[in-house]
Amino acid sequence: MASHRIWGNSNLTLVFIDTNAIFMIFEFPIDLEEELSRLLGSYIIKIPEAVVREMKTISLKGKGKQKILAKPALTFIKKYPVLSHSSFDTADDAILHLASDLDAVVVTNDKELRKRLKEKNVSLVFLRGKQQLIFEK
Repeated sequence: MASHRIWGNSNLTLVFIDTNAIFMIFEFPIDLEEELSRLLGSYIIKIPEAVVREMKTISLKGKGKQKILAKPALTFIKKYPVLSHSSFDTADDAILHLASDLDAVVVTNDKELRKRLKEKNVSLVFLRGKQQLIFEK
């Protein structure tokens, strides 16, 4: 099912952001929205509820840098709508299945998730050179 049928606008690209990419925004000098506009044109970001749950868990039980970044990350993602979905084992599984089903683009820097997305022919955006996002179909 194409994302334009869900959102009512064929010019919008549905974008999911995984936990790793949310942390990336706080670690590197990237303007996510500007970069997505450059790469995709019009888009809408939705945060799968599994990503929100994972971020909350990290903020409570995480360690080191991730725990520190989790609180501002939770504040950051509040500006985007949360996509409710059925239960999956992990946030990565949720993103993989939802993106495949809804023809969405995934923003991630997680190597294993990128590999799984490529196997399912899901388009993705990832960080290259700590400054620029790259779109890969």
